Amino acid sequence: MKRILITGKNSYIGNAFRDYMERFPEYQVDTVSVRDGAWKEMDFSGYNSVFHVAGIAHADVGKISAKQRDLYYKINTELTIALADKAKVQGVGQFIFMSSAIVYGDSAPIGKKKIITKETLPRPASFYGDSKQKAEEGIRKLESNLFKVVILRPPMIYGKGSKGNYPVLAKLAGKIPVFPKVENSRSMLYVGNLVEFVRLMVENEEAGIFWPCNKECSNTSELVRMIAAAHGKNVFLVPGCTWLLKLLSHVNGAVDKAFGNFVYGKGLSDYRVEYRKCTLEESIRMTEGRE
Repeated sequence: MKRILITGKNSYIGNAFRDYMERFPEYQVDTVSVRDGAWKEMDFSGYNSVFHVAGIAHADVGKISAKQRDLYYKINTELTIALADKAKVQGVGQFIFMSSAIVYGDSAPIGKKKIITKETLPRPASFYGDSKQKAEEGIRKLESNLFKVVILRPPMIYGKGSKGNYPVLAKLAGKIPVFPKVENSRSMLYVGNLVEFVRLMVENEEAGIFWPCNKECSNTSELVRMIAAAHGKNVFLVPGCTWLLKLLSHVNGAVDKAFGNFVYGKGLSDYRVEYRKCTLEESIRMTEGRE
């Protein structure tokens, strides 16, 4: 039996992984909170893997104080390294870190492409991304033959109960009959595909940097249409809006986040075992509670 410790109690991804792993009796999964420092007294020995999901998620980083900014580094960077160091000292064989595609910076503006390959160097555009990159650098220094480090750089993660941009689009899809038709492309990752990927990381005792994402890229306009369709509604996609959205993007950065381009290059997210159990359309139906 393999024992896995999730650091980040009640986190969205941690809960999804724990629930998924209940179907596999050959694994034991425990969770620990890192909020109160009690983890420092916990004995990590006996665990095969630590799956570290705790952290401060990105927000409107342009509107927070210097104190809040420092907290990003304290939680996303320093805590991550401290946990990895403790895991190594106490004989854990693998540390899996939920980093993010944010280490590559923001999406390309509307009309421009951004394709990430293995050769693409991280270039954070915010201290959120920088705090993740510095965590990566810190834990990779701890890697050895007996201590394997897995770094996951997923794009936007979505699923039932998720936060972030997806529920915003879902809310729009349920309320409006029309939506701009824009030809953009974005990589996304359904949480159901993610948890299987993490299981494979543990099972195969992997090490290295990985870029899990769905097989298909999404288009924001088509995504809204699919979400509406999952609820039996129709959304009419209006062409010819790109110029207006480009103008709006100079006023509101959220426009490029929604309609910009950010994709993982061909083959980057492939793994030797198929982990993507759901297609994009299937995942939308499951997220919206229709399967």
